[in-house]
Amino acid sequence: MHTPRPLRRTALLCTLALMSAPLLAQEAYPSKPITVVVGYPPGGSTDLTARTVATELSNKLGVPVVIENIGGAGGSIGAQKVASAAADGYTLLVGASNELAINKLVTKKVKYEMKDFTPIGLIASQPLVLVASSGAGVKNVAEFTQKVAQNPGKYSYGSSGVGTSLHLAGEMVKEQGKLFMTHIPYRGVAPLSSDLMGNNIEYGMFVLSSALPHIKSGKLIALGTTEAKRSAITPDIPALAESPQFKNVDIGVWFALLAPANLPKPVFDKVKKALNDILQSPDFRKKLEASGSIVASPSVNLGQYWGAEAAKYKKIVEFAKIEE
Repeated sequence: MHTPRPLRRTALLCTLALMSAPLLAQEAYPSKPITVVVGYPPGGSTDLTARTVATELSNKLGVPVVIENIGGAGGSIGAQKVASAAADGYTLLVGASNELAINKLVTKKVKYEMKDFTPIGLIASQPLVLVASSGAGVKNVAEFTQKVAQNPGKYSYGSSGVGTSLHLAGEMVKEQGKLFMTHIPYRGVAPLSSDLMGNNIEYGMFVLSSALPHIKSGKLIALGTTEAKRSAITPDIPALAESPQFKNVDIGVWFALLAPANLPKPVFDKVKKALNDILQSPDFRKKLEASGSIVASPSVNLGQYWGAEAAKYKKIVEFAKIEE
């Protein structure tokens, strides 16, 4: 018994329609709001970066882009949520170096790996800055080095917590300068700032944007920034690397856009192009530079950059025996 030709034609069309449905769905991306997860409460540098990116992504992709703040565990809870999400382009992460490359090295609680993400692109970086209190009695990095070297174990430096970029930067300075200082972890930059300005601690490591108001007011003394070259935001503050004993000091905080692993290529290409366009926007650059960040070049390969940064952090963590 033969199936009538009209019925065969209808069945064939239905089969073709079903086969092409996934392709049509990909071509239609995005067709609903996108969520960008941030692993910190509102107001911090990662959150501010994410909100600036989200506004521009919404303009480029034509759908709302909503920020979801999931604080806790140094950004790791938010990162884990994205690593476990569906790879459809509707859940993205604006992550920072802490949760992406450092936390895994200092605690066994972090279960995700680099392979659990699709790296879309580097967004920006921000240098850190080593500061002194007014009571420390130093005005520049040479005086700092001499004073600390002559009094091993006498002085302390503070950071915003164990295993943060700030902590690692401080340990890098100690290693490079062969200095013996005690690390004092604080619960954020606010109490550290208070203790420094009250001369309860001599030195501190900050994200540049957090320290700038206190530096400009004269309440804290900037000794040097931590990236290889001076920041274009603060050309008057020398880089620590300009001093021979700290020539290899090169560390900062960086922010990147990621998706869950195995993001479909058509979706990746669309988000990647949108991000590249954003990074080249003068208005976007102006907004991020106002917050102390340096916008990344679209040509940076995030996967390679991430791997190199993780290797750098691993060396510092092993040197300082940092563990939570």
